[in-house]
Amino acid sequence: MKKHTKIELSILFGVLFAVFFTLAGFESKCDTIKNGVFRLRVVANSDTAYDQNIKLSVRDNILSCTSGLFKNAKSSKEAKNIAKNNLDIIEKSVKDVLDKTGVKYDYKCLVKKEYFGTRDYDDFSLPAGEYDSLVVYLGNAKGHNWWCVLFPGVCLKTAGEKQKLEDVFSSEITDVTNNKEKYYLRFKSAEIYEYIKEKIKK
Repeated sequence: MKKHTKIELSILFGVLFAVFFTLAGFESKCDTIKNGVFRLRVVANSDTAYDQNIKLSVRDNILSCTSGLFKNAKSSKEAKNIAKNNLDIIEKSVKDVLDKTGVKYDYKCLVKKEYFGTRDYDDFSLPAGEYDSLVVYLGNAKGHNWWCVLFPGVCLKTAGEKQKLEDVFSSEITDVTNNKEKYYLRFKSAEIYEYIKEKIKK
């Protein structure tokens, strides 16, 4: 092997090691975010305007009936347990909408690990990966879904006001969630990494 080739390879491995080291640190912060958030996903029966409107009505009723349930949750784990212990209330909120609108398809409400890609909200972003979630499947669940965060209550009114991620996470962590542009490459790298993990898992 030529001398300059060895130097080039050494530089390449050095760069790769630096990227891996940086991403490993970023992944640790992403793990903190994933472990500290409890999410909601509502999957529509189809992408017809009618089914999408049903999805939004179901969403509104779930948020309305759960605002009182989650307002005193102190952690994502506690929020997850609250959802598990009150699935009957959540299921009834879904059934009420379907009965009122005359929709005949089935539905499922589950508390489970769910994979999300990188998601951008109004003023923050969440990295890709698996999150504890309340997932509602409507009918064939072939349509676009709606998602948000139940803990912290950024979708809900808690004590009169929506919560913020800053209410739960340190400034070091919210620097990541609130500044996606700053961490753009690391967000993309983490998303690719999580996507590959999810594909291997399946």
